[in-house]
Amino acid sequence: MLVNTLRWLPLYSEMRFSVIPSMFGITRMKFLFIIVPITLLLIYVFVTFVKILLDSHEDLYDTPADRDRYRKTLAPRPLTPKLVPVIDLELPDDHSTERSSKQKEIRKAFLHAWNCYKRYAWGRDELKPVSKGWIDWMGLGLTIVDSLDTLWIMGLKDEFRIARNWVADNLTFARDADLQLFEVVIRELGGLLSAYHLSGDQVFLTKAIQLGNALLPCLKLENGIPCTRINLRHGFPTFGSISTAEVGSIEMELRELSRSSNIAVFEKVAQDITSHLHRMRKLDSLVPAYINPNGNFMRTASITVGPSADSYYEYLLKQWIQTGKKHDWLRNDYLKAVDGIKKHLLRFSPRSGLAYVGSYSDWYSRHFRTVMEHLACFFPGTLALGVLHGLDPSHLNLAENLTKTCYKMYEKSEVRLAPEAVSFGTQSYHQDFQFILAVAQNVLRPETVESLFYMYLATQDEKYRQWGWQIFKAFEKHSRVEGGYAGISNVLAKTPSHIDKMESFFLAETLKYLYLLFSDSQDVLSIRHFVFNTEAHLLPIHDS
Repeated sequence: MLVNTLRWLPLYSEMRFSVIPSMFGITRMKFLFIIVPITLLLIYVFVTFVKILLDSHEDLYDTPADRDRYRKTLAPRPLTPKLVPVIDLELPDDHSTERSSKQKEIRKAFLHAWNCYKRYAWGRDELKPVSKGWIDWMGLGLTIVDSLDTLWIMGLKDEFRIARNWVADNLTFARDADLQLFEVVIRELGGLLSAYHLSGDQVFLTKAIQLGNALLPCLKLENGIPCTRINLRHGFPTFGSISTAEVGSIEMELRELSRSSNIAVFEKVAQDITSHLHRMRKLDSLVPAYINPNGNFMRTASITVGPSADSYYEYLLKQWIQTGKKHDWLRNDYLKAVDGIKKHLLRFSPRSGLAYVGSYSDWYSRHFRTVMEHLACFFPGTLALGVLHGLDPSHLNLAENLTKTCYKMYEKSEVRLAPEAVSFGTQSYHQDFQFILAVAQNVLRPETVESLFYMYLATQDEKYRQWGWQIFKAFEKHSRVEGGYAGISNVLAKTPSHIDKMESFFLAETLKYLYLLFSDSQDVLSIRHFVFNTEAHLLPIHDS
């Protein structure tokens, strides 16, 4: 009946237009009044269904009225910090005899990178080590702020003071460009707060408060989530689809800013975001990698421990630690997520049983992808950190297995440096995994050495130091150039070409974790006092 009826819908035929109303005993005018709204309603339902199914990635751009509303940001509060107790740490002497020989070599490597940055890119975001130029994608002196706590930890007094003076005299938050909220928070805000708590210097807290106020328009949550990008000069936020890692990995820094400055709004935002994520429906506590503008998970997005989801899981544990282990629901969410990862994403290679974590292509099909990204190599370190803080000791066995896999990514490559990802999809008994030419580059990432650091703390097994030293030597051999340290375009080539960029996280994370891996005085940066954010910036642990 429906098919026969639809044949008569075209209105270009007078005959058909007359027949259809007569079939129902109504006039043509009444027919129009009925059929047009029904047709429009069906079109609307169909379009809505397709949008829901595909979880459209379209950004929701603000109207002029929205922009006016967002420009009326909260007025900056008086700088009246309550001055939370700063951990009393003496700046290590430049010529301390307590450093191991390996720490001294890593410190020299840092100085080479730092001095090249000073010479060729000072005040800019990042160094181009091959061409000896610079990159300015934030305009916030990114490498300087990202390196502050590394300078302090390594005892580089003079260099720390130079960096501190640049922050005091030159760091402003008026860039007329759209900046990614997540990157600004974890690198800039995290770096400033870490430097404040290590040194006690008020200038870092003052700058952190200024930055926090500049970010306020981005923190007026739309459907429980912050904006993706913000223009710091004009206070214009852009809301739209956003990765779960971006939403779930700014809370530690915002919470610490409130507790250091006595400005409550930042911690309230952190709590609102965390609570919203807690309430959202998940797959055995696993989350899709993206959230749509309506504040719901995009079920067409992948479910992974790697890119776009990684630090969400990391911050479940670290927020629990940061707040004095008082919020049991954070711990429970983390433990359930670990169980979900083990149930859905953990696999073992057929040849030698190497553990790895893959991903689902999406919520609906749950097609398993056998690719493990280097970014997922943070996970064994997070498992070890949980054990160090009294959680399930069986997690350490999984952490050991996954750390071994991550190190194998380095050991099996031609230059002994890991690529961005490897594939376990060969099902071969002759090799555990295959390299993927399209992602065979190494960009100086820190995730594996981060896990080595935590694994050594948890086990005191010297093999983790040995592995770390082999990775450092590979950086020295293949990534060090006259103008700094460069990424490798293809770790499978015997004489690879370089990527003309020295990521700021190489100084903030990679070299810092390597340096701390060989520290024999772990009390200086005890995990009882500090927790690292996802950019390896130290934030204090509070009693509540």
